[in-house]
Amino acid sequence: MEEKKYTIINGYKHIQYEAELYTQKKSLTESEEFYKWIDTRRSVREYSNQPVSKTIIENIIKTASTAPSGAHKQPWTFCAISNQELKSKIRLAAEIEERETYSNRMSERWRKDLAPLGTDTNKPFIEDAPWVIVVFKRVYEYEDDVKHNNYYVNESIGIASGMLITAIHKAGLVTLTHTPSPMNFLTKLLNRPSNERAFLLLPVGYAKETAYVPDLKRKRLDEIAVFYE
Repeated sequence: MEEKKYTIINGYKHIQYEAELYTQKKSLTESEEFYKWIDTRRSVREYSNQPVSKTIIENIIKTASTAPSGAHKQPWTFCAISNQELKSKIRLAAEIEERETYSNRMSERWRKDLAPLGTDTNKPFIEDAPWVIVVFKRVYEYEDDVKHNNYYVNESIGIASGMLITAIHKAGLVTLTHTPSPMNFLTKLLNRPSNERAFLLLPVGYAKETAYVPDLKRKRLDEIAVFYE
């Protein structure tokens, strides 16, 4: 493969950015179509047992890994679990934390806000979905036995997680963001190193043939955006 031409800027290699140049009309069409498509995404709690190939999951994770990150440190690890026994252990531990949260950590307002979603302490989707992806943030690294922190870790992980969810939707699959708190049990169950912290758990698979989601409405543009022209 022919090596890309590069130039030196501030002592480091830089390559020329290359991308298709859209017309205004094409940009408008693409942005409208993408919005209409992504607006069909929903958080789903009911999964079929239809298998999903490992290659699909790999492609989804590779897509998430293209996210920007602080100083390009890419401070993430994506753990993909299909082992049924391990998923069962994760569910059991997650439900223990959820029962504690619902009983002692959750405010009355929080419970009220969750009521339309129909959530409770039971998390069958962890076992039902063919895959579970746990996103870990890498808080620091060791290089030559020297510890150094990563930068803007939460921001970087948040962006990568959004791209992960979008890639799942693009593959025709569904997911749900689940954050049992605290999530230290995931570090232990998945044998992750001390520099990693669980950030997000996502079941991944096909929706059950008859699956229901809450009848929710998203905020209008004028409720979320402010333009300065």
